[in-house]
Amino acid sequence: MKRFAMETVVGFFVVIGIICIGYMTIKLGKVTLFGDDAYRLSARFTSVAGLRVGSPVEIYGIDAGTVEHLTIDSDKSMAVAEMKLKKGIKVYDDGSAAIKTSGLIGDKFIKIDPGGSGELLKPGSWITETSAPLDIEDLIGKYAFGDVTKKPNTDQILK
Repeated sequence: MKRFAMETVVGFFVVIGIICIGYMTIKLGKVTLFGDDAYRLSARFTSVAGLRVGSPVEIYGIDAGTVEHLTIDSDKSMAVAEMKLKKGIKVYDDGSAAIKTSGLIGDKFIKIDPGGSGELLKPGSWITETSAPLDIEDLIGKYAFGDVTKKPNTDQILK
């Protein structure tokens, strides 16, 4: 009888351990079992240099989703970034998306300005106002080899 009680206790802890491992796998793997609590928007950029699948999407500096797919739109000769945004995040048709760098040489992310005076974008819609990332390496190369041109000061021109 004592052996049966010991086996029952060990079996109970094994089952609890397997349940905990399954729960952590689902949570850390960001797997959803019962429906998706997000929707998708897409944006076209002239360049997505440095952006990767899984890169964050931010609105007002707050995590709003991730980049799901990066593809090429051969008809328009542009890169396409498909983003998965959390439900409840509202982006309007006058919103814009830009690829930014976190820090000086940090990872790239998409920063969305949601707008607010237009119509609400439906899942699967396109953000039309976009801007590509600033290429720091290209700017340094231009500066080093003297290709950077100075813009004239407009105050001196007017005088």
